[in-house]
Amino acid sequence: MGVFDKILHSDQTLFKNIDALDFDFVPKIIPYREEQQRRIATAIQPLFSDRNGKNLVLHGMPGVGKTVACRHVFKELEEKTDEIITVYVNCWKKNTGYKIAIDMCEQLGYSFTQNRKTDELFKEVIRLLNKKKVVLAFDEIDKAEDYGFLYILAEELYRKTIILITNYKTFLENMDERLKSRIMPELIEFKPYNLPDTKGILKQRVEYAFYPNVWETDAFEAVVKKIASLQDIRAGIHLLKDCGDYAESRSSKTITIEHANACIAKIDEFETLKSTDLKDEDKVILNIVKKNTKAKIGDLFKSYCDSGGKSAYKTFQRKINSLEGQGFVKLTKSQGEGGNTTIVEYKERTKKLSEF
Repeated sequence: MGVFDKILHSDQTLFKNIDALDFDFVPKIIPYREEQQRRIATAIQPLFSDRNGKNLVLHGMPGVGKTVACRHVFKELEEKTDEIITVYVNCWKKNTGYKIAIDMCEQLGYSFTQNRKTDELFKEVIRLLNKKKVVLAFDEIDKAEDYGFLYILAEELYRKTIILITNYKTFLENMDERLKSRIMPELIEFKPYNLPDTKGILKQRVEYAFYPNVWETDAFEAVVKKIASLQDIRAGIHLLKDCGDYAESRSSKTITIEHANACIAKIDEFETLKSTDLKDEDKVILNIVKKNTKAKIGDLFKSYCDSGGKSAYKTFQRKINSLEGQGFVKLTKSQGEGGNTTIVEYKERTKKLSEF
């Protein structure tokens, strides 16, 4: 073999299908989440008999397959019947009732949205959805500014299943009791993938995304080991693409251990996320927690109000939950004479690859 045989030319690429490394890509088979998918399908099943389905809360750490499992079930449902409508909304991108209503109108093909108020848009959404049966998924539901739209959908839709997806296992505990009583959701937990699971999932993505024999064995094993320690498959998918790009930039026909180690080193170089990356009010709340670590959430809210904070308790509670999800605080349920409460503890945290 000549020296030029190992060089990747300008018209060549290591990627067979780079879209397979996109976070929105849904593989034909979702390994290691069969049980969760079965439970989602079981919740939807009553709709086939013209009965209400069960509502669900899917919860677990980022990058553990909640979204991809839900969307895979949606894909199978769409292939099976035209009588059940599926609607998926990402509440990180659409975080207000108005934005959610506009998104749902667009998905349903309703275009007369200009100069319409939120409640008017939801009336159209309800009218269109009640023509059939519907499964609604609201991803990153904890990022929504309020949950008024859920009241509307829970009350006025005839035949539906509502799926709420969140990183926080405390989400349901903090849900307004009136809304909780209307939705009565079942919880489905997505636990982190172990090392063999991580290897199987990343191997599947390599087969989808790269040409055969591109990855050297020790390079792939190094990526698997690193991502298993992070417990974040989205970070792994990002890292696979990063390694491919890095190898291509060096005109290599294979991804070597040197390429993998160089990309893994980027993860190790990430500095501790400082509170300066937060929004102003989140900084204020985090500073209060830092000064009063391991305090009750009610006492922290009082300190927040005394310092001039204007948000209502529910908003304050959501911000605390968000800080937990970002790794700034640790929440622990505690039972005392006055009933159950939440203890909030300050802690340092580090960025994950999937957050960049």
